[in-house]
Amino acid sequence: MEEILIPISLFLAIFGIVYLYLSTRNKERLALIEKGADASIFMRGKQHAAPIWKILILNLALLLMAIGLGVFIASFLHYNLGVDDDVAYPGTIFLMSGIGLFIGFNMTKNLDKE
Repeated sequence: MEEILIPISLFLAIFGIVYLYLSTRNKERLALIEKGADASIFMRGKQHAAPIWKILILNLALLLMAIGLGVFIASFLHYNLGVDDDVAYPGTIFLMSGIGLFIGFNMTKNLDKE
């Protein structure tokens, strides 16, 4: 009996959050329209935004390239400079992944400007 309660409660929690979000957004929009606000303000942020698939592909590609470069640099550090492999591999992989995601963030900002 307890095994079924967890998925049901998780589903109900997600449903409740989505329902509250959508109903609150609808009430806010109706109140703005009743006060005389133009309905075009709801679409203003979505006109110049880049498609989400472009952002995901860009960030994923940069992340994977950075991880590959991190492994390459770590193997160079381990075999040529004698750095312990327990330090070299995780350190450079995380460092290069962070740099790749940061570059992806900046490129995404430039993509949104276009």
